[in-house]
Amino acid sequence: MMKILPALTFIAAIGSGVVGGVFFAFSNFVMAALARLPVPAGIAAMNSINITVITPAFMTALFGTGLICLVLIAAVIMGWSQSGSYWLLAGAVIYLVGNPIVTMVFNVPLNDALAAVDPASSNGAAVWANHLRQWVMWNHVRTITAIVAMACFILALI
Repeated sequence: MMKILPALTFIAAIGSGVVGGVFFAFSNFVMAALARLPVPAGIAAMNSINITVITPAFMTALFGTGLICLVLIAAVIMGWSQSGSYWLLAGAVIYLVGNPIVTMVFNVPLNDALAAVDPASSNGAAVWANHLRQWVMWNHVRTITAIVAMACFILALI
């Protein structure tokens, strides 16, 4: 088991980088572009993204990396004491908290609320405005934590 930990760390670094890159794009231009659309079109576009993002590739990157992080945390706790194990632990915890957990606790409920609203209603406009503020703020958290986790995994390997 201990022989595969460097490979798992490498895969976790790649997964964190991929996830961080996707979230970076949303934080830096996708959500700003959607915010420029009329409210019903912005809501429709975001709802479409929320459906189409559920692909094996992205779910594997987001949640598969999280599963690898659980294995890496267990390895460190069980006494793996290679140089860099603290970086490994930090990266795994940062990724787990900042990505799968933030996604499920904050971003998904915001997406669900957006999907439930009539885009043409005044309530739709209020939900969309809140979504743009809150979802983007939590997406910034996901972006930063994925990139920091990637850096920790790289440091654990060198």
